[in-house]
Amino acid sequence: MKHILVTGGAGFIGSHLVDSLLKDDFNVVVLDDLSSGKMQNLPNDERLQFIQGDVADHLLIDKVFKEFTFSHIFHLAAIASVHESVTNTYRCHKVNCEASLYLLEKARKCTALKRMVYASSAAVYGDDPALPKSEDSPTRPISPYGIDKYTAEQYMLIYNRLYGVPAVALRYFNVYGPRQNGCSMDGGVVSIFLNKFLSAEKPVATIYGDGQQTRDFVYIKDVVNASRYVMTHETASGNVYNVATGRETSILNVIQGLEEITGHKAQILFSDKRTGDIERSFADISRLRALGFVPRYSLLESLQEYVETSGEIERPEAR
Repeated sequence: MKHILVTGGAGFIGSHLVDSLLKDDFNVVVLDDLSSGKMQNLPNDERLQFIQGDVADHLLIDKVFKEFTFSHIFHLAAIASVHESVTNTYRCHKVNCEASLYLLEKARKCTALKRMVYASSAAVYGDDPALPKSEDSPTRPISPYGIDKYTAEQYMLIYNRLYGVPAVALRYFNVYGPRQNGCSMDGGVVSIFLNKFLSAEKPVATIYGDGQQTRDFVYIKDVVNASRYVMTHETASGNVYNVATGRETSILNVIQGLEEITGHKAQILFSDKRTGDIERSFADISRLRALGFVPRYSLLESLQEYVETSGEIERPEAR
């Protein structure tokens, strides 16, 4: 029996991807050390097998590939904290880069493999001022996290060219949606603000800078749909794609959207701009559109759904 491997599958993006795969009746193996993922993000489903462990544990990876035959691999496991990549650089490098290379070594020997999808990041672009960011834009990472993501995605592409590994790299921009951590500065800014709006009738939102800084905010459902799209598209293999909306949205626009949806007026506290913060960012998604994929969710539409589902009942602990 063939399975789909999802590393980091108990996390924010990974668990939504797992839900989508199970809905289409795939057999899924999730590998996650639960350092940031949660068991309650995963359903009780006989088609799902969960393995708790570190993606950088080579002996564990050997065991997993001996036990299962994979038709597809989604590699999402990572230490996603830019701050931790600065304070614990080598550990993050082992997880975010070395583990990816070892997975590729296993993948090149997996004859049943049809596609390997790697979750990269817009962090590879760094602070280059040219906009919008296209896949051909200069890459100037400003953190060890960005360097590791760029290095790992380039390994994906070179393993495709040298060894025929059917790998695709996706540069996710600012993803948000249910299950994202809204209580940590490593969480997305949309989820942090939403947490403020849902915890008080008079929410207090802190903005670092003037609030005019922009990002390309992309809803989790569009991210999952894009990931699933390149999973089967014939010509996607061997390429890198921006996953975003192609729209530039300011931080103040996000707060205004939440105010409109919740009916609560925020007290905004402006603080000094943080060192290293990028002023503007949004993506050119013409390469992904050329495959036929079109993002569906507008900011307001997705925020409305996010607010409505933010109180969803947590699933019971699985197994």
